[in-house]
Amino acid sequence: MAISLQKGQKVNLQKRSSAGLGEILVNLNWNSKPVKKGLFSGLLGGGQGIDLDLGCLFELKDGRKGTVQALGNAFGSLNQPPYIALDGDDRTGAAAAGENLRINGNQISNIKRVLVYTFIYEGVANWQQADAAVTIKYPGAEDIFVKMDDYNSSHKMCGLALFENVNDETFSVEKIVQFYPGHEALDQAFHWGLRWKAGRK
Repeated sequence: MAISLQKGQKVNLQKRSSAGLGEILVNLNWNSKPVKKGLFSGLLGGGQGIDLDLGCLFELKDGRKGTVQALGNAFGSLNQPPYIALDGDDRTGAAAAGENLRINGNQISNIKRVLVYTFIYEGVANWQQADAAVTIKYPGAEDIFVKMDDYNSSHKMCGLALFENVNDETFSVEKIVQFYPGHEALDQAFHWGLRWKAGRK
């Protein structure tokens, strides 16, 4: 069984033991197969696959802020700040495991908030074709399912879910699914205050 969040809905991830929340797994999966429509679709980009990237903005209790993502090789660390790590970079969507972001829930007292996002690194901004979905898993609880069910956007960046520290024992998770032109616009919408520059993988 899984809990399917509606846009704007929040659920709580709560400690199940004295150790803490345990490892929180955020998995992104999408359809990599290009959809061809007509003779000229390849010329117009309709036959191009999509490279989606999973990442997050983070803010720690001590004021440190940053990002965890493949772009810029900012893969993070699970056992030292920011206590968030990206497993790797699936360039095609063909990997059965998709892309995984891991949050060390046992370090919740050091984490203020985490904004999980995905962006189209390569390929046309066709979110309906990508058919992406995020599954959030943590020990001893039902999976939380965040479906990208709002497709009407030509923007390549999508804020997916916002984790917020409630009382150093609980994360609230809110479904966002809101589209933005890029990292800087997403940052501004959630008042993160980072300085951005262009980068490549």
